[in-house]
Amino acid sequence: MPKKLLIVDDSPVSRAIIKKCLPEGHDFELFEAEDGQQGLEKFKEVKPDATLLDLTMPVMDGFEALEEIKKVDSGAQVIVLTADIQPKAYETVMGLGAAMVVPKPPSSESIADGLSKIGLI
Repeated sequence: MPKKLLIVDDSPVSRAIIKKCLPEGHDFELFEAEDGQQGLEKFKEVKPDATLLDLTMPVMDGFEALEEIKKVDSGAQVIVLTADIQPKAYETVMGLGAAMVVPKPPSSESIADGLSKIGLI
């Protein structure tokens, strides 16, 4: 059965890059959202095995979305992808329950590492 992955990023280009970085040979069912609010709604709807979440987005940012997702499912596996690698942002998202932070732009190796860390591959 395919693993469900939710990609939440306001940039269509970023979502495309993330999809290209997914490891080959694994069966993923992909879902996308353009902001944190859409991501939260899609999370509730599809109950993904993992969520790849951007931080800087309109409507609801990744910090808020992560907090809300964890309220819905405290065991949710969320990998944060961000260009904001300041220690404060890192500490905040880890404190909110992110599994890990992957710097943008992501690489195939960094995405595979994240998915491996949470046991998805």
